Amino acid sequence: MTINYDSKTDLLYIQLDQREHTLTNRRVNEDVVLDIDEKGKIVGIEIMDASSNIQLDTLLPVSFKKAS
Repeated sequence: MTINYDSKTDLLYIQLDQREHTLTNRRVNEDVVLDIDEKGKIVGIEIMDASSNIQLDTLLPVSFKKAS
C-alpha cells in the first residue's frame, strides 16, 4: 500500500494494490472516487480536497509523502 499526497492539488491517493489493473472508477461522493479492478475489488481510493476532508497528519500511523 502506498499513500501519496499532492499539496498543489490537495489530492490524496491510497493505492492498495501495486499491480497493473484494468480499472473502473466509481464516485462515492463529490470528493471520493474508488478505483475498482476487473474482479470488483477496490485497488485505490482518491480523495479530493483532502485537507478539508481528513486530518492528514493523523491519517494512519505511517508517514505520507507530499509531492513537491
